[in-house]
Amino acid sequence: MQRYIERFPAAGEVILFDRSWYNRANVEPVMGFCTKKQYKRFLKNVPAFENYLCQDGIILIKYWFEVSMEEQTRRFESRIEDPRKQWKLSPMDLESHHRWYDYSRSKDRMFEATDSKWAPWNVVNGDDKKKARLNCITHLLSQIPYKKLPFDKPKLPPRQDSKGYKEPDYPYRWVPDKF
Repeated sequence: MQRYIERFPAAGEVILFDRSWYNRANVEPVMGFCTKKQYKRFLKNVPAFENYLCQDGIILIKYWFEVSMEEQTRRFESRIEDPRKQWKLSPMDLESHHRWYDYSRSKDRMFEATDSKWAPWNVVNGDDKKKARLNCITHLLSQIPYKKLPFDKPKLPPRQDSKGYKEPDYPYRWVPDKF
């Protein structure tokens, strides 16, 4: 948690953290990057820490993008085969594919320990990336309280007189319509 404290928002700010906030609860124990004592301490302390943040007025919204075993395999195979995507496949990705069930058990323990009424986990079906992103954004926006601002409807002014303007016969290089 220490590396994130300095990045927490001030009043009126929004901060997005990626999954590394929870690496201690999921990746590190599976890969042996932390001790059992560190892991247990994190799972014990993070709900209280999150509760403190929420009591202090921070809106904490957590998302887990769930990807099926089959979809993970499909994505990794695509990265292996497509030269444009090969850079996206790391040794850690290969190991996560191998340790699917270790990661699943770790995720289950993390949810059990850190899912709370003040900072619940919201699970997004991540098999279809585009739909997952849109569903997540829609949900996120629905979680933020807002007040509708007054809107004074403007009136479009009439167009000015053309004073004889005629569009030139210019050979524009139009971008083809694809959509």
